[in-house]
Amino acid sequence: MGGFKQFLLRGNVVDLAVGVVVGAAFGTVVSAFVKDMMTPLLAAVVRKPDFSAFSFSINNSKFLYGDFLNAVVSFVIIAAAVYYLVVLPINALVSRAHREPPADPTTKKCPECLSEIPISARRCAHCCSALA
Repeated sequence: MGGFKQFLLRGNVVDLAVGVVVGAAFGTVVSAFVKDMMTPLLAAVVRKPDFSAFSFSINNSKFLYGDFLNAVVSFVIIAAAVYYLVVLPINALVSRAHREPPADPTTKKCPECLSEIPISARRCAHCCSALA
């Protein structure tokens, strides 16, 4: 039982649980936004009072494509929010943390003719001057 308790109290499990709860709550908020704000707006454009009521029937089977469109709009809004509020900031932080130092130079300028020459050269290949 002690190992199970230690497993549950590890940071990753608690963080994951908090993330799932917050994600579910966020999903509910976005679904309500789509149902109460976006659906009437889209319904006003197509001149129907209730967008979620859009359906058609084939052989007494009712297809509720309005509900499907609500789900698609909810998904797009949630995906955009996650991308812009989570993925982009995390990627920016990771790229800042993993910046590599600039590479050591492999060439230098000749003091006489200002040509690029290898660092280890003792004479310039362009003007033949001796280098210190």
